[in-house]
Amino acid sequence: MPDKKLTQNSQKLRKEMTKEERHLWYDFLKNLNISIRRQKVVGNYILDFYCPSKKTAIELDGSQHFEKEGKEKDIVQDTFLKDRGITVLRYSNYDINKNFTAVCEDIARKLGVIE
Repeated sequence: MPDKKLTQNSQKLRKEMTKEERHLWYDFLKNLNISIRRQKVVGNYILDFYCPSKKTAIELDGSQHFEKEGKEKDIVQDTFLKDRGITVLRYSNYDINKNFTAVCEDIARKLGVIE
């Protein structure tokens, strides 16, 4: 069972998505013909988006992920998820804002919803 505090935090994050998360969710992921969960708790982590049928996490990275501590935390999280058979797709907020179509095409291809 997920930690109650993590579950409460994930519910709060769903209500307070970042601008980039909202854009990706409402303008792309929500409309896919495949189940995508927002702010999904897996272990001690809250994934931005998770596709259970493809065991794929989609993470949007703000500037803190490019600092030393953020990079180290991402490596630990990615290893944890990989050990559970979950693939992690990471995109920067910059890419969401400047290369949205390319990000969507990459996600669709990796989820197998387009060739």
